[in-house]
Parts: sequence; structure tokens; C-alpha cells
Amino acid sequence: MMEILGYIAAFIMGVTLGSIGGGGSILTVPILVYLMGVTPVTATGYSLLIVGSAAAFGAFRYYRQGLIDMKAAITFAIPSIVAVYLTRAFLMPAIPDQITSVPFVVSKDIAIMVLFAILMVAAAIMMLRNSKNLTPLKDDYHHHSILIVVEGAVVGVATGILGAGGGFLIIPALVLLMGMDMKRAVGASLFIIALKSLIGFIGDIQSGIEFQMPMLVFFFIATFAGMFAATLISHKFDGKKLQQVFAYFTLIVAFIIFVKELT
Repeated sequence: MMEILGYIAAFIMGVTLGSIGGGGSILTVPILVYLMGVTPVTATGYSLLIVGSAAAFGAFRYYRQGLIDMKAAITFAIPSIVAVYLTRAFLMPAIPDQITSVPFVVSKDIAIMVLFAILMVAAAIMMLRNSKNLTPLKDDYHHHSILIVVEGAVVGVATGILGAGGGFLIIPALVLLMGMDMKRAVGASLFIIALKSLIGFIGDIQSGIEFQMPMLVFFFIATFAGMFAATLISHKFDGKKLQQVFAYFTLIVAFIIFVKELT
């Protein structure tokens, strides 16, 4: 029963991804952990594969429309790719299963889920803010190259630890620091997420991740079926309103994770 709910949730996540261009992937880890029974560490690895594949699908659509600035996207992607690969291949395996026992026990799994809930709150806040138009800085983005590299690396580490795409951090950076309009920023963000997530997953393969079949295949099918359905119905919905509703839903899920993991 829980697995069926998980596949339904994956379909809904795909619809959200296809409708608002990002954000929905942040639900991948909670779905895998709480509905599919996957451990948090493994779920973050599966999330990289699922999110990266979904982002690649979306990026291809934007690329065909000529809406991806490849030079700018690669500038941001390089430090992010390096950071996520190193995090998955070396940092995550090095973190002990029990991080601390004083004053209370904190396991690796609990730490990941609590950090993920914090990320969800941050993502919801950013999505609510992004419902208003961002204004690019007037300066040329080359003036902000250090900030771009730093944010790319930070997003890479966050993706490596939590398995989330980080589009809610990438898009504002591309708009504010690199002067992109929102459509090009979304396209570049999907391209960056696809690259760093899929390359980061190579680190999981290197560290010996186990594939749970056929669950993973069915999860893929449900997610991409949702994305395909979104291409047929998304024009009927207001994208900004949908993003706001999803942001509030994300806050509710984050609250549930806090309660479940800390009580």
C-alpha cells in the first residue's frame, strides 16, 4: 500500500516538475524514505539519479528552444560538479553512522533528514519570493565570478549531502549575478542540475550503492509519466500560483519531517 502511494506521489512530483520547471524534485527524498522504505543515505543517491534524469529531460526541451546560455551555465556548473562528486565519493562514506551520542544520540540518517527539512523550508521561502520577478544586476556577470564559483561549490556540496537539485538557489544566482532573464535562468538551471546530479551519482556507484529493482524503474516511470502529463495540462494553470501552493505544501512536509525525526 505504501509503495502504491509512493508511485502516486512520484507521478504528482513529475507533474509539478513539468509545470513549474523545478522545485518538485525536493520531494524525492521524503517520498523514497517514508513511502518506499529506502534509507536516507541511499535515498539521496537515488534522488541524484532521478532528479538528474528529470532535469536532463527538461534541459533538452529548453535547449531546443535556444534558451540555454551554455557558456554561463558551464561557468556555474564546473565548481558545482567538482563539489558534488567529491561529496558523494568521499565525504558521505566518511561520515559515521552515529555522529554524536552527547547530549543525545544523532545518527547519520536523522541528521540527513533534519538537514533536508531545513533545506525544504529554505526552498519554500525562495519559491515564495520568486513568485515575484527577480531583477538582474546591471553589472556584467564577470564582475561576480568569485561569488558564482563560491555559490556553485556550495550548491554542489548541498546536492551531494542531501540529493536535492538546488534549483531554488541556482536560479536567483543566475538572474542576480549573471544577468539572465527568468526563462534562460530556468533552462540553465536544469542543465546545471542534470550535469552535477548525474556526475555526482557516479560517486555513489564508485562507493558501491545498491540498486533496488524493480522499485527504482517504476519510480522513474511514474515521475516521467507525470512530467509528460504536465506538458499536456500545464497551460491550463497559473505557474506562479502553482508555485506558491507547492511552496506551502513543502513547508507542511518539512514540519512533518521535523516532528517525525525529532520526537
